[in-house]
Amino acid sequence: MAKINGNEIKPGTIIDHDGGLWAAVKVSHVKPGKGGAFAQAELKNLRDGRKLNERFRSEDKVDQVELEMKDQQFLYETDGRLVFMDAETYEQIELDAELLGDRRPFLQDGMTVAVQYYGEEPLNVRLPVKVTCKVVESEPVQNGQTASKSYKPAVLDNGVRIMVPPFIGVDEDVIVNTETLEYSERA
Repeated sequence: MAKINGNEIKPGTIIDHDGGLWAAVKVSHVKPGKGGAFAQAELKNLRDGRKLNERFRSEDKVDQVELEMKDQQFLYETDGRLVFMDAETYEQIELDAELLGDRRPFLQDGMTVAVQYYGEEPLNVRLPVKVTCKVVESEPVQNGQTASKSYKPAVLDNGVRIMVPPFIGVDEDVIVNTETLEYSERA
């Protein structure tokens, strides 16, 4: 296991904490006026599903668990479980849909993802960093708005609301970063 600083934890990071394997579902980095910076992490136990909110200071050392990655294809979701298939062996596995947290809407039918294994046990899913989505709702461009670095709200075909540049309109494809859940570029 590799030791990392507490401020290096990001969504999808697997750590060995309090005697269990935990996945960071949400992480927000906070820089208060007084004191040192810290990462506020919402953790989910990969074995029993318990949730935990933990604060990690930048000088804290945590054990990052290195898991074996296998590319698998997403097939479907049933009763809150995601079903994946290994393209080589055609073996199917099921994982809890809550594991993806806010990133769940970006999982598309037939998408190839990296499933992380701890030994023979599947524990976590890593989405591609960039996913293409279609804008289904957006405000029209206003005169003079393109001169500044302003953004406008938009709704994607998966229901997620993000901020996009003013030149992006309805029915345009955009690339979204699944780690930050932000607009990356025009497709």
